[in-house]
Amino acid sequence: MSGHVAVLGAGSWGTAFAKILADAGREVTIWARRQPIADVIRTERRNPEYLPGVVLPERVTGTGDAAEAIKGAEMVVLAVPSQTLRGNLADWVSHLHADATLVSLMKGIELGTTKRMSEVIVETAQVAADRVVVVSGPNLAPEIAAEQPAATVVACTDVDRATLVQRSITTPYFRPYTNDDVVGCELGGAVKNVIALAYGIATAMGFGHNTRAMLVTRGLAETARLGVALGADPLTFAGLAGMGDLVASCSSPSARNRTFGEHLGRGATLEEARVATRQTAEGVKSALAIRDLARAHGVEMPITEQVELVCHEGVDPRVAVRALMSRTTKPE
Repeated sequence: MSGHVAVLGAGSWGTAFAKILADAGREVTIWARRQPIADVIRTERRNPEYLPGVVLPERVTGTGDAAEAIKGAEMVVLAVPSQTLRGNLADWVSHLHADATLVSLMKGIELGTTKRMSEVIVETAQVAADRVVVVSGPNLAPEIAAEQPAATVVACTDVDRATLVQRSITTPYFRPYTNDDVVGCELGGAVKNVIALAYGIATAMGFGHNTRAMLVTRGLAETARLGVALGADPLTFAGLAGMGDLVASCSSPSARNRTFGEHLGRGATLEEARVATRQTAEGVKSALAIRDLARAHGVEMPITEQVELVCHEGVDPRVAVRALMSRTTKPE
């Protein structure tokens, strides 16, 4: 695959992904919503607000003009907050190359529609599903930007397209694997954010390793139940896009959803937690959409239900814990 790549979104993961692409030999233009960030990326090859201390390769530049970034791009990487995707993409779609590969880095479920991000892309851009590639896995941006060894999953119904993207992001420090289970990879990435919120809440409340292990394993169980109901391959949830992503998001003190959950666990309001973290915690809004999706398919997701109650209905985390522990016991 030749030609340049547009990365739409200059947050930590979008910026780190641009670095990966450049280190793999691609010319990359990052679009930043705020012009000052675009200017610093272009003139200094840095993004100090999201990845302080990281110098980007010479192949990376920045712009505040999305049309400029997209023009002629054979690959367009979407790295905006999941709930803003539809509106942003509607503005960008007229600039897309006729056969551009659309790569989703987003991990969320759209409020109101309960659609996965690839479904939103297909619907909004009016493209075939096999043009959409999902990248998901244990991908904490600061570690990857520091070139610590990491891996991810590149999922697409078109295996050849997935392989092309895989080759475009393979570096000595970043190892991508291909998969055709788009549904499973997207659900793993979306639900893990909600479970990481629960993990952060439990951590702040002083609970130990038994509680945390319970949340990780039972959280994975509810993710897999929903995935199977939607046609995903159960084995996906045992891999990087399932267990791998969940473990990274729960165990890392720098993971934004876990950190957000810790503020909630210490008694902060939703707004206080948002101000303190200064980043988007996708799990907060996705909890509502995932709850609705689960109910629509008759799937029990008790941890997700309680996280939604804490985040959006003001339930005390201690009450949520009691509700989880007092549920009717069932076979595992």
